[in-house]
Amino acid sequence: MPELQKSPPRPCHSPVPSLQREHTAAETNPSSKRQTVSGDLQTLRLQPVSWISSMERTLTVLQVSLYHSTLGQVAFAKVPLQLQHDTSRLLVGRGKDTHIQLQLPQLSRHHLSLEPYLEKGSTLLAFCLKVLSRKSCVWVNGLPLRYLEQVPLSAVNRISFSGIQMVVRREGGDSLDAFVCYFRFSSSPLIYRPQAQETDEWENGKEETPPVRREATHGLLGSPHGSSWTQTAVSSQAPEEQQK
Repeated sequence: MPELQKSPPRPCHSPVPSLQREHTAAETNPSSKRQTVSGDLQTLRLQPVSWISSMERTLTVLQVSLYHSTLGQVAFAKVPLQLQHDTSRLLVGRGKDTHIQLQLPQLSRHHLSLEPYLEKGSTLLAFCLKVLSRKSCVWVNGLPLRYLEQVPLSAVNRISFSGIQMVVRREGGDSLDAFVCYFRFSSSPLIYRPQAQETDEWENGKEETPPVRREATHGLLGSPHGSSWTQTAVSSQAPEEQQK
């Protein structure tokens, strides 16, 4: 039999050539090793940031324009230019505990509220307006609302009460945890109402028949589904205390 030729034994301690080259470069140039480590750290830092960014949700935006016929911007001296709020109701009135405080003595402490809710089958925030004042009615898109009446808001809404004109535009976002309001103060009227709608006060006093209240079933955020409105009469002894 022919004798098998054996290759010379390879030292077990000799490194793989590619690793040996990297090792030698790192030893001869320590700064290159630091750069490599630094580059790795930068990569690790960037990955979580990009991952978080992809998971962020956009907030629903309410663009709110305000106008007062006589006081102008003085009535809105305590209204911020921007307000981020959770999904609890947003209070409007003259009280110090309101989120939108208006400098008008004829307003109730809590005059009205904007309340976010989820419509059935939707994943976006919707809003309704609820009147909290016994003193006057609030006009919403030409519809007069009185104490404890509420109505769902559309994409663009024209609201007026006690000399204040308010236009609310809704821009949808996919966050269900919060929304943000941006305020703009106008020097010219926002709404032109017919002469028959110029007064928003209750002129018949206590003898007036109790107004009709629009109620609804409540959704995930404690506010109504827009399609479930019913009609009931409001008792003169309503459980919510009168705002003075």
